[in-house]
Amino acid sequence: MTNNRYEPELKQKVLRLYLEEGRTKKSLTEEYNLGQGTLTYWLQQYRKECDNSPTKREESDSYEVAKKLRKEIEELKKENDFLKKAAAF
Repeated sequence: MTNNRYEPELKQKVLRLYLEEGRTKKSLTEEYNLGQGTLTYWLQQYRKECDNSPTKREESDSYEVAKKLRKEIEELKKENDFLKKAAAF
């Protein structure tokens, strides 16, 4: 087993392709000639960094707020449609 060093840019690119574009681990390891466990290890490192990030909690809170607001908007749209139909009578 060789101990390859990969450029941070390559790691970021491969992680982005996996996380954002939905590429498979197999296709990425074959395309970039990575060891079988390399991408898995990079993902573990990335997740640990994200979990330890001070902005992680803020992002999580923001996500929850956005989720609640989307739900509220949907409910208000339904209520608005109902009122429009009721006013038409």
